[in-house]
Amino acid sequence: MPIQYDPEKAAANLRLHDVSFADAERVLYDPLAVTIEDPDAVGERRFVKIGLGNSGQLLLVVYTERDGDYRLISVRRPTRKERKSYEG
Repeated sequence: MPIQYDPEKAAANLRLHDVSFADAERVLYDPLAVTIEDPDAVGERRFVKIGLGNSGQLLLVVYTERDGDYRLISVRRPTRKERKSYEG
């Protein structure tokens, strides 16, 4: 699926979390990634995925699916607890 995002949201995310949306793209295709539906989402289904990003760093990505595309909402480094869910 193609990946979309709001450029202003991507810039704000980079400033806040020091991680770019471009680094997060590989997470969406990581075969070992852990995905859960976001239980706090309101108005649309959102998913949380933890996997390896383009730089080989473990990342947490929040996204939705719109019109057959991934739509990135947020990306950051996972907490220690979140990291354990990936490392098993």
